[in-house]
Amino acid sequence: MAIRERLSGNEAVAYAIKQINPDVMPAFPITPSTEIPQYVANYIANGEIDTEFIHVESEHSAMSATIGASAAGARALTATSSCGMALMWEELYVAASDRLPIVLALVNRALTGPININADHSDSMGARDTGWIQIYAESNQEVYDNFLQAFPIAEHKDVKLPVMICQDGFITSHGVENILLVEDGPVKKFVGEYEPEHYLLNPTEKMAVGPYAVSNYYMETKRAQREAMIQAKKVILDVAAKFEEMTGRKYGFFEEYRMEDAEYAIVIIGSAAGTCKAAIEKIRKETGKKVGLLKIRVFRPFPEEEIAKALSHVKAIAIMDRSEMFAASCGPLGAEVRAALFQAKCEAEVVNYFYGLGGRDITVEDFEKVYDNLETMAKTHVVTGMYDYIGLRER
Repeated sequence: MAIRERLSGNEAVAYAIKQINPDVMPAFPITPSTEIPQYVANYIANGEIDTEFIHVESEHSAMSATIGASAAGARALTATSSCGMALMWEELYVAASDRLPIVLALVNRALTGPININADHSDSMGARDTGWIQIYAESNQEVYDNFLQAFPIAEHKDVKLPVMICQDGFITSHGVENILLVEDGPVKKFVGEYEPEHYLLNPTEKMAVGPYAVSNYYMETKRAQREAMIQAKKVILDVAAKFEEMTGRKYGFFEEYRMEDAEYAIVIIGSAAGTCKAAIEKIRKETGKKVGLLKIRVFRPFPEEEIAKALSHVKAIAIMDRSEMFAASCGPLGAEVRAALFQAKCEAEVVNYFYGLGGRDITVEDFEKVYDNLETMAKTHVVTGMYDYIGLRER
């Protein structure tokens, strides 16, 4: 039976951690993820879980300790945001190349500079090439559900890759919503016990973790990581199917909202999808225009073919990026989606917009304007505003 609760996104992650009861959690505080280790530390102090909490001096040390614990054979995780992730940068690559099934609770926050503590995706998108699986959430419910699925994905024998569970800072991390929690028993059965095959503290096996790789071996390790990322696609869907059996809540690589007959579509990641959904309902009710949304949940591995198929019938597409990468005409999500559409020979008009950087609000009215622009582009076949910032203050 589901447990009805009112929790912030950070509380939801901490509650999931309590139910999983991992072996080790090293962490260092940084806004807006600080509450996650704080809540977990309280659970430990109250005797509700027996996780070993390690107080470290920095985020670099937090990931280093997490890597060490995982290599030793422990189920390990940590949490961070923004500049904390930037300080972990070197270790993110180490965790992935060592094929360690670590889970990171990332509360998305703009990277400095200038200094900003609000939500955008510059931290996780900056880490998109590190070899981590990346899963994003729109709501507190999704944050909780994604976190429960993280270890079964990471620890699967065909994957053995670290997983990053992402949510938007303050918007979901501190916003309180009604959510449904799963009872402890079913969670423990779903996640299972961690039984590593190879680990440093195994007395029957001698092994090294993270040795120096000369030129004759380095490329093969990268190819092996790529194969694991490809295998992760099937595992992600298999785990989601088992989760649906347990909860009735369905997950995939992305959510298609009102896409069955859509002529104009927006592609987006994270909490702003909720505002976009409200705009869609308003537009359809008032004008009858066929507008829809593709909300990306899994960014790594990137579901290229599946996204192209889902968008194959629309006339115009707006890809919305909450991170700047200073490319010629797009952001990280834009680059991936446009490449997928090009490969599939999609004939839709495609435009890339930037929104929400540093926590800038995006409104229903903003989305209405985007859909109006898509309609115009579909009729004229002239793409305008490829590098526009939604809600930018003009001089």
